[in-house]
Amino acid sequence: MEILKPLTDFFSSIEKDGRISVTHIAVYTALLKYWQQSGFTNPLQAFSYQIMEIAKISAPMTYRKCLKDLSDFGYLKYQPSHKSNQASKIILHLPD
Repeated sequence: MEILKPLTDFFSSIEKDGRISVTHIAVYTALLKYWQQSGFTNPLQAFSYQIMEIAKISAPMTYRKCLKDLSDFGYLKYQPSHKSNQASKIILHLPD
């Protein structure tokens, strides 16, 4: 798989999606970076602080809202753990 394909596919799909903000883009690209650092495993198991650090987001509510939005909009599937000692599950919808 071409390493930039998931990113270019994401940008192509959000071109005409007015619901997507800069913060959504930051979270999604941070997830792609984390995915790469994790050896390209999908689904991802990640704690919010790990992704927030990469995305340069400091507010947990903003992070959760962006992930919920991205999930609702069909860009990924977000399964929060609701436990501080257990990572949430994030399934990226990636090209074949």
